[in-house]
Amino acid sequence: MAESMVRKTQKDPDAFRTISEVSDELDVPQHVLRFWETKFAVVKPLKRGGGRRYYRPADVELIRGIRDLLYTHGFTIKGAQKLLKEQGGKIGNIDALKNPAPVSVSLTSDGDDSPADAAPAPTEEAAAAAAPAGQNTDLDEGSRARLHAIREELKTLREVLASAL
Repeated sequence: MAESMVRKTQKDPDAFRTISEVSDELDVPQHVLRFWETKFAVVKPLKRGGGRRYYRPADVELIRGIRDLLYTHGFTIKGAQKLLKEQGGKIGNIDALKNPAPVSVSLTSDGDDSPADAAPAPTEEAAAAAAPAGQNTDLDEGSRARLHAIREELKTLREVLASAL
């Protein structure tokens, strides 16, 4: 008997959810869900008579992603809107988007693309000289070296792209 009661209280995974069910499931107040509807055009629950909202499973997953962007990953609403727009209204692997794997490319004389060795760390004087006038150079040597290596990678990639056009 207790088993049948448990089954009745659990909805099918494909069933529509009310705003109170989504609110409870995602631990987000109902007024926040309604606010997000105004800020994120992709959040469009089905509305029935009396304005009752019914969320599809895809809506719930999208809202879960928005919640994670805002609450877990520290995005602003504008930042989350921009990401959703760039991703075509879908939220993929946020950790991969926030912390992309470093990409290094070096072109050998035969045009073969192969990973480049890490760029040598510049001296502190060279890093300070590379900074534009008036820019804060209060970075430790390791940070400067990483930024310099990234800058050199970007220059190389720009040259590769320019030669491809």
